[in-house]
Amino acid sequence: MKAVGVVVEYNPFHYGHAYHVSQAKKQTSSDVAIAVMSGSFLQRGEPAIVSKWARTKMALQHGVDIVCELPYIYAVQKAETFANGAVSILDALKCDSLFFGSEDGVISAFQRTAHTWHQKESEIDQLTKKKVKEGLSYPAAAASAFQEAIYPGKLLDLSKPNNILGFHYVKAILERSPHIQPFTSERIASHYHDKELPVHQKIASATSIRKALKEHNSFDVVTPYLPSATLHQLRSYQSTYGLFHTQEAYFSFLKHAFHTMNPEEIQEIYEIEEGIEYRMQKAMKHAVSYEEYLSLVKTKRYTWTRLQRMNTHLLMRVKKKAMHQLLDDKKAPYIRLLGMSKKGQQYLSLIKKELDVPLVSKLSSFSHPALDLDIRASRVFSLPICEPMQTNLTEAEFKTSPIRYDEESDLFHSQ
Repeated sequence: MKAVGVVVEYNPFHYGHAYHVSQAKKQTSSDVAIAVMSGSFLQRGEPAIVSKWARTKMALQHGVDIVCELPYIYAVQKAETFANGAVSILDALKCDSLFFGSEDGVISAFQRTAHTWHQKESEIDQLTKKKVKEGLSYPAAAASAFQEAIYPGKLLDLSKPNNILGFHYVKAILERSPHIQPFTSERIASHYHDKELPVHQKIASATSIRKALKEHNSFDVVTPYLPSATLHQLRSYQSTYGLFHTQEAYFSFLKHAFHTMNPEEIQEIYEIEEGIEYRMQKAMKHAVSYEEYLSLVKTKRYTWTRLQRMNTHLLMRVKKKAMHQLLDDKKAPYIRLLGMSKKGQQYLSLIKKELDVPLVSKLSSFSHPALDLDIRASRVFSLPICEPMQTNLTEAEFKTSPIRYDEESDLFHSQ
């Protein structure tokens, strides 16, 4: 059986994602699609709108055959670390290919750019550091350094979010997993950062869907843009837990962290550098919302996304030393299985004996410091939920076995 890997957040799963999965299988002639999905918190430092279990169900009902969790140590990270972690898991699962959406849509451009980057890596790194010191944000500095070190031509525009991630997927494949074949297709219709729902099409960005849900507090406005299975999971989650997760829901917990930690303690938190903690603490004294707080802290050098990740690491109390130790090993420490279809189960049975990374189905059977962070992330994620449902959600981390989906009956089963 051939397997194609996709790296996803499904926040929430929409028609664009369904197209992406179908194209992944079709263009790579694969039998199964394996999704490496971020857990409770996402790459931009935001909480997922609903739990990983709800998003796993959305994925399984729309063509994904295996869903695995991207550990926190990779999920809430800059593009390079995020991509390296995801590729290491897809490599461990014996994927033949990786399929991603991009603004460019031509895989040769990604391969050419990755090879060129590899040849000029030292020069690009030095230029990037120089430009960061001059005040540019890291993404802007890296893109500028690349353009300066290499003559402009048929290379990627590395200012586009999906091009950046795609480039790092291809770069990770080149460096660690050359047997994986990368594929890409151009993102259709809505773009990643589009904030408004489109008028004449049903493919909307996840950003615009979340924004509409928040502003209108109604499913009516987003119904045309979401598959029925996604709508069902969203309705069920809101009915059960009383909310959708947003940054604002964590503001009081973040404020508590700043009120109870001194600057020396905050300095130890992963990604907090160069005295930014003083600016953050000062802003927190005056801000009455998460958005106002970030607006007060944001600078040209410290982007909104970078600050969101810092704040999530602060909520999680993730220290620099601990994170660096966990990232020293370039290989994923485990594969956390969240769900599978019948075909996915068949695939895992075929490759199980070849796996050189532990496949974790039950938390009681495996222990690792990185997994401890995933568990902590689930507990922090649940904080805005009222009891007793808060405890019910955190206990699901231990009680929920990988979800099995039967396509014929459209039913879920516990293993």
